[in-house]
Parts: sequence; C-alpha cells; structure tokens
Amino acid sequence: MLTWDFPPRQSGGTAAHVDGLSQALAAAGHDVVVLTVADRHADERAERTGAVRVFRASIDFPHIPDERFIALTSSANHAFVQLMTDADSPLTDWVPDVVHGHDWRIGWAADTLARRHDAPFVLTMHGTERVRHGGNLPKGEPTDVNSIEWWLAFRANRLIASTRFMVDQLVDGFELVPQQVVRIPNGIDPALWDGHDDPAARGPLIVSWGRVQYEKGFQVLARSMTTLRTLIPDVSCTIAGRGSYLPELQTQIDVEGVSDLIDLPGFLHDSALRGLINRAGCVVIPSLYEPFGLVALEALAAGAPLIVAHTGGLAELISGTDAGLTFEPGNPDDLARCVEMVLTDNDLAQRLTRNARALIEEKYAWHAIAESIAYVYDAAITMHRIERR
Repeated sequence: MLTWDFPPRQSGGTAAHVDGLSQALAAAGHDVVVLTVADRHADERAERTGAVRVFRASIDFPHIPDERFIALTSSANHAFVQLMTDADSPLTDWVPDVVHGHDWRIGWAADTLARRHDAPFVLTMHGTERVRHGGNLPKGEPTDVNSIEWWLAFRANRLIASTRFMVDQLVDGFELVPQQVVRIPNGIDPALWDGHDDPAARGPLIVSWGRVQYEKGFQVLARSMTTLRTLIPDVSCTIAGRGSYLPELQTQIDVEGVSDLIDLPGFLHDSALRGLINRAGCVVIPSLYEPFGLVALEALAAGAPLIVAHTGGLAELISGTDAGLTFEPGNPDDLARCVEMVLTDNDLAQRLTRNARALIEEKYAWHAIAESIAYVYDAAITMHRIERR
C-alpha cells in the first residue's frame, strides 16, 4: 500500500483508514507492506507496526517552494519508488501481488511500481477535487489535481470508493464503466472505544472535530450556538482540530458573540479526544461536503448521540439507520433544532446510541472491510492475468 498519511502523521481520515485496513489484512494472513512519508516522530526508514512492515520516504526538497505543492508531491513520488528499487532496499527481492494506492498524491509511484512488478494497481479515492469544489473547479491547482485524478482513474485496474455517492462521482466524473468502481465503506476498530459509553457522565456539551476547512462546516455549528444558548441551559461546544480556516472561524465566533460558549483547543490526541466525547451530550458533524466521514464512525463507536449534515457519505451512513439525526447542510437553525432534541430527550439519545453500536459491529468492523478488500484484490489479479494473455 502507498499512502501520503500514516500514523503518527495524521491528516483527515486516510491515515486511520490505511492503518486499520493494513492491520486487518495482516491479521487475515496477508503479507502487507506500507510505503508512506517520513515523520519526525517516526523517522526510521523501516519499521514494523504489528504484522505490517512500514517504510518511510524522506520528502525534504528545499529546492522546491512549499507553495508549489504539486511539484513537491510529484518529486516525493520518486522517493517512494526508491524505497523498493534502491539496491540496498530490504524490498529489492520482494514482489507484491497487488499495489494499492490511496488518493492522487501517491499515484505516480503506485502506477510505476505496479508496472515494474507486473501487478494490478488498485486505487482508493477517498475524495476528488471536483467534488470538494462542488463541481466547479477553480483554475490553477484544483484543475491540475483533477487532471491527475482523471489520469489515475484510467491507469488503475480497479477503483474503490467508500460510498455510493463517491462511486457515482467517479463513474460520472471520470466517465468510467460502473464495473471498474467498487463500493467498500471505511472501517473502525470498536475496541478502541470500549468503555467510553457512559450516559451518566454526559452533559450539555457539543463536540465536533476534524480538519478546520471551510467545507467541514464548523461555521454552521458556530452560528447555531446563538440559538442554542437561549434553548439549553449551560450549553457549550468544543471544536477540535487544526486547519487553514481556523482564523476565519475564530473571527466568526467573535462576531456571533459566542466565544464564551465555544472552545477551540486545536489538535487533540486520541486519549484526550475520547475523554471529551465521553462527556459529550452529542457529536455534530456539520460538513458541507463529506465523501465518507470517518469522524462519524468514531462518534458512533464512542456512544455519543450523533447529528450529521445530510450530505454525501454522511447522509448515506446515517439515513434510515435510526443511529443518528440529520439536518439540512448549511442550515444553523435546523442544526439547533436537532441538538435541542438530543440534549432534552434522554430516550431519543439512548435509542440512537444503542442502534449506533449495532450498526458498527455489523457493517464497519475492520475484519469485514478487509475481507471485502481482499476479494477486490483477487478479482483484480485474475483480470490482470487474463489481460496479459
């Protein structure tokens, strides 16, 4: 597997996804190698995470300015390839049956290694640039990234997307045949959240977290607090995470006059985040765009009543399950209505968390996801052999 993000390096849900998937595949008996980016907290060139071997590429290119992100990324792919092709690499004689890439940033290396080893190339698209911009691509870097994604969609033997929404976007946006794209949801390890479901400890605290970008919709949650302060005594809110939109979000919170209600602690490590969710009366995922929404799975597993925007993968995850409530994306009044319902109706809150626990165990545990992925690998290998004849 190739991925830009892998623990301890975190950015959105891709790192957690690749970590969970690689561990589950290894537990099922597969020989799994992960190629990723070097991190100052894990700067060893080779390491072992459980049964998974991890190799990290240095992408320090001082001759390329940080703002030239695509040039930096394409150069980094050369370093990824060297992890397997250098004469002194432990992987020199190791031949993969499948090369599995995650998103466009490692696409050049994944395609190159697949062809070098005559192996099928499977690509998971966790999102696309076109969808992130609502279908209207600005000129410049977004257009360039879209072109790279388009090229990769045709280079890959199989594509994986986490929701029907994303499958449709890939098939329509890149003009692919439907059989080329497979829907397999993201997964989660429920054991990581065991013991955190304590309804008696919960109060009128709203919790949300993730990358602080405009499309994550935290500004909608901030606006809803002006209404909620009149409806729920002692209500408060914590929005955890870092991102480029953080200064604008802080400004809006100040303008709305709710800085006394909203805490912005920045990035929280897993233990601190789980402790926070354990005290939450509800978790809100207010995204304007969300191809899947790993944070929603984490909230379901943690036992906190969940409220999500009815958009993309979030709507697909929650609608019809009675495991959470949905509100109109971008509508702070509708969000406030849902929060008031959950924080004032204990029976509703308990029903949502009970159904959430069952949903996680049945559909989103990693062993089930890994089994589905392995089936895609087998099909890709078989088709690749047929095409070579």
